[in-house]
Amino acid sequence: MYTMIFFDIDGTLLTEEKELPKTTKLAIKELKEKGHQVAIATGRAPFMFKDLREELKIDTYVSFNGQYVVANGEVIYKNPLHKETLKSLVEFAEAKQHGLVFMDHEDMRASIEFDPYIEESIGTLKFAHPKHDISYCEDREIYQSLLFCKDDVEHDYIVTYQDSFTFVRWHPVSTDILPVGGSKAIGIAKMLQHFNVLPDQVYAFGDGLNDVEMLSFVGNSVAMGNAHEEAKRVSKHVTKHVAEDGILHGLHLVGLLK
Repeated sequence: MYTMIFFDIDGTLLTEEKELPKTTKLAIKELKEKGHQVAIATGRAPFMFKDLREELKIDTYVSFNGQYVVANGEVIYKNPLHKETLKSLVEFAEAKQHGLVFMDHEDMRASIEFDPYIEESIGTLKFAHPKHDISYCEDREIYQSLLFCKDDVEHDYIVTYQDSFTFVRWHPVSTDILPVGGSKAIGIAKMLQHFNVLPDQVYAFGDGLNDVEMLSFVGNSVAMGNAHEEAKRVSKHVTKHVAEDGILHGLHLVGLLK
């Protein structure tokens, strides 16, 4: 049976310190040697995990939480944010003095020169504060934007743009902005159509709120020991913490490795 296994990155493949455990790297190598299709499903942009893909020799992935899907190096699905509505959101955020980051598959730019919330949250991914270019979203496809504010003021955005955008918080001072209804599950569904694979032949490992739809969709779901409680609730299995060989333990748990 042709089996696909999707791995989230932050908190799943990588520890909080953004390190790849040795046991995880060896486990993925063994999965590939057994003939399984190994893929990544992340909220990150492709340029943000190029080194990881090269280290693990993976060229199949769902990025931007499902908005940009690549199978064996070929782009098979794209779902950018609506440009005119994004322009409206830029003005809305500007009036509230909240920063934004615009992301395409090649790079990212910030709506303002410097924002401590951007510095803080992007810094946890080991990236520097993006360069300032508020026009970056005008002449290219933006697959995901990041809004920088605390959750107590996010409600105004959700209500105003509920018909256009989905907001998924990933950090205390930052939330992902996706096309309405966008999720890793949608991206994975496009991937399964491409490879002619059924959901019950699919495994997924994740830890965050942006993994909930993915973990609910696939036939075999594994939440990390460090996962958000909602991710654990929808998963069939819960493995150990990412830093405690959680991936290897989880693969043993579901019988993919012995």
